[in-house]
Formats: sequence, C-alpha cells, structure tokens
Amino acid sequence: MLTNEQKIQFNEIFEELGNNLDISETQHENAVKSYQAVGSWLSKEDSLLAKYNPKILTQGSFLLGTVIKPVNENDDIDIDLVCELTGKNESWTQKDLKKIVGDRLKQNDTYKEMLNAEGRRCWTLEYRKESKNKKEKYHMDILPSIISDGYSVLLTKAFSENIFEEVDKLAIRITDKESLNYSYDSDTENWLKSNPFGYGRWFFNRTAISTKKLFSLNESIKPAPKYQAEKLPLQRAVQILKRHRDIMFQGDVDKPISIIITTLSGRSYNGEENIVDAIKNIISNMHLHIAEKFDLSSNKKIKYIANPVNKEENFADKWVEHPKRETNFYKWLEQVRIDFDSIFSKTQGLQFINESMQKPFGESLTTKTFSSYGTKKLEQRKQGGLKVATVTGTIGSSGKTIQNHNFYGAKEKE
Repeated sequence: MLTNEQKIQFNEIFEELGNNLDISETQHENAVKSYQAVGSWLSKEDSLLAKYNPKILTQGSFLLGTVIKPVNENDDIDIDLVCELTGKNESWTQKDLKKIVGDRLKQNDTYKEMLNAEGRRCWTLEYRKESKNKKEKYHMDILPSIISDGYSVLLTKAFSENIFEEVDKLAIRITDKESLNYSYDSDTENWLKSNPFGYGRWFFNRTAISTKKLFSLNESIKPAPKYQAEKLPLQRAVQILKRHRDIMFQGDVDKPISIIITTLSGRSYNGEENIVDAIKNIISNMHLHIAEKFDLSSNKKIKYIANPVNKEENFADKWVEHPKRETNFYKWLEQVRIDFDSIFSKTQGLQFINESMQKPFGESLTTKTFSSYGTKKLEQRKQGGLKVATVTGTIGSSGKTIQNHNFYGAKEKE
C-alpha cells in the first residue's frame, strides 16, 4: 500500500514518462500542415472531388491524445485521417471513390512519390521530413468516407456539449476492399459503417468522469487542432500501456492492438484523479470487459470486445483467425501486472524505481525520464518547494523542506 507521498512521487515519474512519450509540438504542427495541404489539393477546383467539399480530420490516437513516439526513432509515427466528402456522384461505388481519391493524389508529383500501395480501406502517404532538431518520419493513412448534409454541425454539437448520447449519428460510410459489394453497389446505405468520432466522443466522456480540468473537446475535431501538452490520467495510462506493449513485443505483428488497449482502458477507468490509481484500476479490471459469445461460423465461443459505439463490431474478431493474438494479449496483461507490482514495490529510493522501469519501458526512455525528472526536482529545490517525508524519506511536495545548498569553492572566494 503506497503512502500519499509515495503515490505523488510515482505519479510525477509517470507524468514525466508520458511527457517523453508525447510527440513534440513541432512534430504535431508539421503533421497538421501536411494533412491540411493534402486536403487543399483534394479540394482544388480542378479536382473531381471539389464539389463534395473534401475535409481532412484526424481519427485514432491523434484525435484521442494518446499517440506515442515509436520505440525506434527511425520508425514512423502513425497518423490516421478521415477524408470526408459531403455526398458523391450517384453512380460511384466504393471502388470508384477509392480510385478517384488515389488518382487525385497521383496527379500531384510530391504525393505520387509518397504514395504507398493501396490499403484495404486507406491510401497511405509516407513522409520523410527534416525538422530543426532531428529527422522526422511519419505516415498518414487517409480513409475516404461519405457524410451527409449537416454532419459538420452535428459533429460540432457533439464535441461542444457536456452530454451527447446520440453518438451513433456520427457514423460515416467508408470504402473497404473486402466488402462483398465493393465494386458494384453505389448506395452508401449499404457501405460499411464506421464511427471514429463517436468513439472519440465516448473516450473523452470516459476521461472526464471526475475531473474539472478538460481541454476543449471542440478543439480536437478542428482541421488544425492545437497541440495538447497536458494530458488527463486516462490518456497518460493508455500511452504508458501502449509503450509497455511495444517494448514487450518489439514489432511482432500479433501484438495487442491499440484499439483494444484503449477500449479496455476506457471501460476500466473509474475517474481516478492520478496516473498511479488509474493504471492500477485499469490493469486489475481489463479482463472483466472481455465477453464471450457463441460464433456460428466457427461453431464455438469466441472472445468479444465490443466497440462502445457499435455493439455489432468486435475489436477481437481477428483472434479467431489469429489465435496467437489472443494468447499474446493475455500474456501481455499478466506481464504488465507483474511489472507494475514490481515498480510500485520499490519505495526505498529513485535508483530502485529507475532500475525496475528499465526493462518494461526501455533503457533509453527510462533514463531520459529520470534525467528530466531530476532536473525539475533540482529546480524545485532551488525554489524551496522540495520536501522529504519524515517517515518514508520520499521526496515530494509534503514533509520537511529540503534546504538548497550553495557550494563555494576556493576559486569562487578569491
């Protein structure tokens, strides 16, 4: 059982870990400028798409504020985007729409060079840009979609009100090469439905259960959202758990997917006001939100992790076809519990906490985290705000004030 002082210290350390997992403001701004430029190109007057007012918005971790840097700095940052079209030509099928978006991108010499092979649902642009600090690498998955008239007003309303129950109305229609009607059906009512913004609204509802401090939801769905430096406990918990996953599986394609970690974290989170309590509660209760249902196609019970805004969608549907993914998820959940139990048992000094975090989060990230944490504590000490708990010896904001020391050598006296 952690004391209040120990919990504060661990929370500060994990907040610093999250800070170091965040993409930089420069990376954020570069990404926004890049996808805004794509939107402008798709909507130019000479584009077949122009009359349908194409807009590019973020989805996934970029929308939720849970994006993290890759373990290997040479790997790409993933940015998921939605290309919204208000209506379409009546004769266009999913295949037609997908091709028209791709062809428009290929008409731009820059995008033509960046364009990867066509994906199941998206077109992918691979960026290799130079910033002032280091080489940045990211790729953008652009999902063509159809929305109805008035959708933008509905979306703004959903993200501006404290309570919004009708998230199903935020669903969009998307292209999917694996759909049986992909090449012949022009009726969007029969196209695959997706609801990335409804999911985002659900997630933000979960983050704000018991806290007053919440960034503007409306900001997150703007074409150019501002950089979010401060994160809420659920957002930080998801980032930290995703990093643990990445270190444990090191690129294994059968690793637990982010949407499952995010969904189970959101369902398990119970309004904890700090990262420590949030993580403890999440990893203790994740398994309770995995159901079992009888599957007629396989004639057996399967695991079911329902999409919170579409109960018919099972985020664990690939576990049937790829049983290793189910095995790996439970291996990961067991290991994350073991690792956090070990970390939280280290209450006798920062060195031991540091050592316990090296393996589950990576040596480089952990070293950087404790370096920046130490720098902040040194500054806090200089300002007279650093204290030590008299019983546990934990350094924090309560207890006996640690006096700042000025060391004067002989040269300084001369």
